[in-house]
Amino acid sequence: MDTLPLSAFSVFLAITAVGFIFLIASLIFGEIFDFFDHGDIDTGGPGILSSRVIAVFITTFGAVGALGVHNGMSPGAASGLGAVAGAIFAGAMTMLGKFLYDQQSSSDVRASDLVGQNCRVIVGIPANGVGQIRCRVGEELVDKIAQSRDGLAIPENASVQVETVLGETVVVKKL
Repeated sequence: MDTLPLSAFSVFLAITAVGFIFLIASLIFGEIFDFFDHGDIDTGGPGILSSRVIAVFITTFGAVGALGVHNGMSPGAASGLGAVAGAIFAGAMTMLGKFLYDQQSSSDVRASDLVGQNCRVIVGIPANGVGQIRCRVGEELVDKIAQSRDGLAIPENASVQVETVLGETVVVKKL
């Protein structure tokens, strides 16, 4: 029975194909392959064990190794060159992922963000009652139910400062 000899070029191309298929699968199915990587939680972006980073390493390793063998390098030298190129591309992929992760923003405003903010009364606060204030926290306009600290009435359009947050209600003092 005749068998085809397996060349180093064929092996590197097969590695490239496996890496590329793994990359496409991780892009389609998301984080399904990320058993060991929790970098996005711990470090603010994908870690080196991210399925996409590993797939980029494998794909680059195979492609550069195939190019090296095709251009006359020994399989060992082509493997070394492929490993270096794979590490460079995987590092670049990690840095790009972290950059993109850092570009995310959230419109969540925490209670601690409101304390000390200067706001404007948009619905007058009656004596011993509640009204409504509006303030800007970052780029967000936040409306909150408000009551005065001393129980006195505060008219509409008055400037106030948030002293404390009690659930969904803020306690304010007139400026």
